[in-house]
Amino acid sequence: MKNSRDLINLFSSIANDNSENLIYRVFPHFVAELARKYFRLHVEGTENIPRRGPAIIAPNHSGYSGFDALLLAHEIKKSTGRIPRVLTHRLWFATQTTAVPAEKFGFIEATTSNATAQLNKNNLVILFPEGEQGNFKPTVERYHLQEFKRGFIRLAIQRQCPIVPTLVIGAEETHINLAQLNLSKYLRGLTLPLPLNIVPLPAKWKFVFLPPIELPYKPEAADDRELVAELASEIKEEMQKRLREELAKRGSAFF
Repeated sequence: MKNSRDLINLFSSIANDNSENLIYRVFPHFVAELARKYFRLHVEGTENIPRRGPAIIAPNHSGYSGFDALLLAHEIKKSTGRIPRVLTHRLWFATQTTAVPAEKFGFIEATTSNATAQLNKNNLVILFPEGEQGNFKPTVERYHLQEFKRGFIRLAIQRQCPIVPTLVIGAEETHINLAQLNLSKYLRGLTLPLPLNIVPLPAKWKFVFLPPIELPYKPEAADDRELVAELASEIKEEMQKRLREELAKRGSAFF
């Protein structure tokens, strides 16, 4: 009965909506539900996601497409009822055509000011510490975590909020990336992938939300560059260790 009522409520709201809003509201949910079935997604550790207050969800970044961001946001909403904000590559916001749907998906441009604003509103923020170097790395380097940027540590200390390290397994095999293209000579800091496949391969996916980390430091400690670098390195090492453990017991990525 609950599902029936949900459908009735959905269709009632749709009837009062225009076609553009309909697409932006329904399409992300439809794609995410389709993807979680296609990838046979398994999720562990949702009890580690805070039910209230600000928090940083810090996953490894994998698979050049950005499906990991969309599916993570979807699973967090399903598990907690909270809508996370996803810090996203700036190219999503290069034009109005891509920026409007990105905002409807809950994506925001990956800047410190945007992240701070969302945490100040007590929102969950999905922040990939590897940045584009993670999801645009060649597939031959799959599950080898790239250097963590320090911003997520500074944000957690300044805002006094927990970090939830999160493992994404399967996306590396779903989208094969041949190389990472450095286009900085055309646009500062611009990096893009060189994909082999556009249609995603049906690898099995798994998300693991690890226990939240509370950093026991006062806000001014965010200016201690040595401390921030050490904390980022420690979290990266622990996530790399847990990734190896998960991969060792996974078996085939496809069967």
